[in-house]
Amino acid sequence: MLRKGACFLWVPLPFYEAFSLQYSIMKQTQAQSLISVEQIYQAKMRLKGIAEQTPLLYNPNLSERYGATIFLKREDLQVVRSYKIRGAYNKMATTDRAALENGVVCASAGNHAQGVAYACRKLKVNGKVYMPSVTPMQKVNKVRLFGKDFVEVILTGDTFDDAYEQAVQDAEENHKIFIHPFNDPRVIEGQGTVGLEILEDIEGPIEMLFSAIGGGGLMSGLGSYFKQISPQTRLIGVEPAGAPAMPRSLSEQQLVTLEHIDPFVDGAAVKRVGDKTFALAQQVIDEMVVVDEGAVCSTILSLYNEDGLVVEPAGALSITALDQLADDIKGKRIVCVVGGGNNDITRTEEIRERALLYEGRKHYFIIRFPQRAGALRDFLNNVLGPKDDITHFEYTKKLNRESGPALVGIQVSAKEDYQRLINRMDQHQINYQHLNDSQMLFDLLV
Repeated sequence: MLRKGACFLWVPLPFYEAFSLQYSIMKQTQAQSLISVEQIYQAKMRLKGIAEQTPLLYNPNLSERYGATIFLKREDLQVVRSYKIRGAYNKMATTDRAALENGVVCASAGNHAQGVAYACRKLKVNGKVYMPSVTPMQKVNKVRLFGKDFVEVILTGDTFDDAYEQAVQDAEENHKIFIHPFNDPRVIEGQGTVGLEILEDIEGPIEMLFSAIGGGGLMSGLGSYFKQISPQTRLIGVEPAGAPAMPRSLSEQQLVTLEHIDPFVDGAAVKRVGDKTFALAQQVIDEMVVVDEGAVCSTILSLYNEDGLVVEPAGALSITALDQLADDIKGKRIVCVVGGGNNDITRTEEIRERALLYEGRKHYFIIRFPQRAGALRDFLNNVLGPKDDITHFEYTKKLNRESGPALVGIQVSAKEDYQRLINRMDQHQINYQHLNDSQMLFDLLV
């Protein structure tokens, strides 16, 4: 935790362990002024007929769970299923038409690309979109759908930053307008309209607002509006544990470039935030929370099963953070910005797997079974619990060996059932090695 006059210690995250970073940021005089209320209102006027005024909906399930009054700002219901159309269109609509004639270029992990593509079609401007090669195909196909013949998609690199470098090079060499996903005042103005709409639609005060960070454009925009219109609202930024670029930068009070990131939360996984968004973040963000990717997966499944909401990992960040501040939010009026709903159905198994591992309900073992008839049957009858389930099994019989190793995945119905399983394995003298906490072996074998 970082507070005024305190030192900050950054501790690497253990595998699967959720980590919360909360701090009160020291307020300093910044060169970057807040985006004005007038600028955000003008962006709202430009977006009429282009972006939807998405609903702010009370969520009874979350409210009951946390003992608070919780509203969701449903940007997953936006025309491109994320808030990114707001900033992309506002930037292009305020750019000289003659400059646009040569075309535009952008880099994106998905949602910004869709916003740019939609804006290109609406403004009849040619665009080239660079996306990481690991981008879910659902997002790639949506970009082509929204852009039609006005947009060309190029898949390159493994991260947003890889795609960004090539996009910037293309723009410079071919004299095209680069549409930045977050580090541009016009883009930030557009994202600020999310905050304007929240305060238009809410009845009564908002005590806390949670929003994903990523590059920082959304929080910079809506935060600028809130700090001028509703300064009593605490603004909480949320980052994935595998890509904590903003909390690292805020804690060190300078821009930090991460060497490696986990791209799973693709809409919020960047190695470096923008200088403009960083300067604004220092003024508007009151606290930061870092959440484990597995916790994000649990939130995605919970929202789908309990509320029928389909959200992407970045869209689930704000809601996932509620667990970290559960005691703090009791009795308060809360808004969580659901930033996007572009989730690829092919990722469902990965999401489910990460959720089960995070919840302590799925475990992988190397088990050395005696090479005799009935060894596996004995394990199933005597060791496996009545609600335990083998979900993975790999075994090759070795000749002239007394025992042979098998890779076994076991799913338990509740976290506490794991210790009961271990007790039975020890009782029956099973030769095993647990892989969940052995990252190198886990990555190699699972």
